[in-house]
Amino acid sequence: MSDRSIESVIDELLREGRLSRRGFVGRLGAGAFAVSGAAGLLSACGGVQGTGQAGPTATTASHPAQKLTEIDFSNWPLYIDKDSLPEFEREFDVTVNYVDDINDNNEFFGKVREQLQRDQSIDRDIVVLTDFMAARWVTSGYLEPIDKANVPNVEANLIATLRDPAWDPGRNFSAPWQAGMDGLGYNKAETGRELTSFNDIFLPEFKGRVSFLGEWRDSVGLTLQGMGVNTEDATLDDTMAAVEKIDEANASGQIRRFTGNDYTGDLTNGNLAIAVAYSGDVIQLKADNPDLEFLIPEEGGLIWADNMLIPEKAEHPYGAEVLMNYVYEPEIAAQIAAYVNYVTPVEGAQAELEKTDPDLASNQLIFPDEETLAKLHPFPSLSAEEERQVEEAWQQVVGA
Repeated sequence: MSDRSIESVIDELLREGRLSRRGFVGRLGAGAFAVSGAAGLLSACGGVQGTGQAGPTATTASHPAQKLTEIDFSNWPLYIDKDSLPEFEREFDVTVNYVDDINDNNEFFGKVREQLQRDQSIDRDIVVLTDFMAARWVTSGYLEPIDKANVPNVEANLIATLRDPAWDPGRNFSAPWQAGMDGLGYNKAETGRELTSFNDIFLPEFKGRVSFLGEWRDSVGLTLQGMGVNTEDATLDDTMAAVEKIDEANASGQIRRFTGNDYTGDLTNGNLAIAVAYSGDVIQLKADNPDLEFLIPEEGGLIWADNMLIPEKAEHPYGAEVLMNYVYEPEIAAQIAAYVNYVTPVEGAQAELEKTDPDLASNQLIFPDEETLAKLHPFPSLSAEEERQVEEAWQQVVGA
């Protein structure tokens, strides 16, 4: 990326079909170029290759306007501010049953898989899942199409380069919620120094005081970067070598545990010195504990996106769409971004945030410039069969 513009990289990824997974949605900053460039890289986070599924039976839906009563919304922890939903409830006279019960994509899928496979309701109107899992739900026919007539703000304000991911062309089933980066979160009071390399997580001095994320794409992706292999170029053999390295570290007692978002408590209270972490989590936690830092390793970090989806058989699809439309108002998107500190896919959100918090609007972990983007990479892009092999090996590592 060093001598090429972000746009040229995006164009290349599009041509090669690698543009689409955990794409780094876009709390993008520092002007229109950063918005379009970072959002493009968002989309450029590696595609989901053939799944062998027949795909959804319909890609359009009609959800007539009706009186709102309630909306059931499942999301990740620490992923929304305290005011947006109460304001929405007052404005639309509706109750939002909001639960932060998604701690890991595969773990959540395991909770609802049986109902989905039986074509039953999972009692949720919106779920927020990462690109690779969202792609699985699309191809498996587990989602209700979005009635685009009910989401004009999404149509108007979604950053252009996020509009057409390979796994959901035209965004018929999804609307990006937020995105962010994978790197190292660390507690300076525990490490005793600033860190620079991902490979610091393997140092003997931190034995038993580090954690890895339980989803292999995060932990293996960063390990690949630490091994000098860019995830864009990683083969199955490269990926399996990274799995083996993590396995050896786990067997030696280096790794305290594998986590979802629940690493945050241990990192804050000093049980962990270092964690494979999400950028927005650490930015939030640092407000209460200034010893915490987020590092994009010198070898490179990862970028990803999460998406709002309406499960098939949802009881309140129209209400879900009204809420999707609401959070795509730039003022509301800025309000959410100011709290969660992840990337927003909403055009105009940065300008709104500059009015209330100029320092936050200039944060490179929230609105990254071209130099920061050049350090970020997609997840490994493997075939369905290769992913199956990696998943099997990974389950042996984490003991699932």
